[in-house]
Amino acid sequence: MLTNYKEFKEFLNKLDNKPKLLLHSCCGPCSSYTLSLLTKYFDVTIYFANSNIYPEQEFYLRAEEQIKVVDKMNFKVNVIVSPYNPKDYYEAIKGLENLGEHSRRCYNCYKFRLKEAALYAKENNYDYFTTTLSISPYKNSDWINEIGNELEKEYNIKFLYSNFKKEEGYKKSIVYSKEYNIYRQDYCGCVFSKEERQGDVK
Repeated sequence: MLTNYKEFKEFLNKLDNKPKLLLHSCCGPCSSYTLSLLTKYFDVTIYFANSNIYPEQEFYLRAEEQIKVVDKMNFKVNVIVSPYNPKDYYEAIKGLENLGEHSRRCYNCYKFRLKEAALYAKENNYDYFTTTLSISPYKNSDWINEIGNELEKEYNIKFLYSNFKKEEGYKKSIVYSKEYNIYRQDYCGCVFSKEERQGDVK
């Protein structure tokens, strides 16, 4: 089990083949830099599983942008778009709706999406799973890795340590977005983050 970014980089440099990696992606922009790093070391499949996104048309817009990133940046990876099931998301964060961003609501949202990725990776014989979520400076990487390691133990599928904001990963994703004209959303995804962001603007 990797516990920090230094161990992660050392692990990558020791790989002598390309294990199968299921990469949960929250959006195209966040996947741009993450893919540029991970495709050097893994046989990557993108798993777009984000039933937290509101409204429904935003989900499909972000899914289309994810496919555009792969095509425009010429990544040789498949993109799997998981069905949109917002009821499952609302059940996962039930009772936490009003806590605000960076709260237990977000923790449960991370877990909801990572669990879906872990199960898919297990059922489809991937060697590892991980997520792009940690590239964002607004996301708690410690929580993400804690959840990933718990799911590794629960489902017996290896989790790849994730902190892609390191080495200016987030800044690089912004550069890629501008270079390839990729849509960047102005809120995390859920209805609560959308309303909270609009409140900040007012």
